[in-house]
Amino acid sequence: MKKVLAIAVVALWAFTARAQQIPAMGIREIMKSTTSPDTVYVINFWATWCAPCVQELPVFNQIHQHYAGKPVKVLLVSLDFKEDYPMRLGTFLQRKRILPPVVWLSDTNPNEFVPRVDETWEGSIPATLIVQTGKGFRKFVEGQVTERQIATVVDMLLE
Repeated sequence: MKKVLAIAVVALWAFTARAQQIPAMGIREIMKSTTSPDTVYVINFWATWCAPCVQELPVFNQIHQHYAGKPVKVLLVSLDFKEDYPMRLGTFLQRKRILPPVVWLSDTNPNEFVPRVDETWEGSIPATLIVQTGKGFRKFVEGQVTERQIATVVDMLLE
């Protein structure tokens, strides 16, 4: 019985630790974090309740691993509901073994944050933004992306 209890406590601690590592950020903070001129930023907007988003998450794990050690940063921006942050979101990330950093978007008014990301964004998810300020590059894709689509753009920017 003590062994089962100890395992349960360790599991709960692991889920809680992951949940506490998910910062809440506003869209202004997120966009300000993409200003290093030599870095390619791949920012994906998603939610745990969005089936296409969840299907697409392995792409970002692969991109994150493929470009490790290179000036490429992947950031997953969760648009999950406030009542699901941080515990449900943290549990989901742990279960799915998500590797890139994740932030929870604390802004609640899509009429304000959507156009700050991209004026063409209609607000549907998943959506991905690729930015490299040093080259003045910005590409926005509304809908699912493939690893090849992202890698093609990132490789071009790294040349």
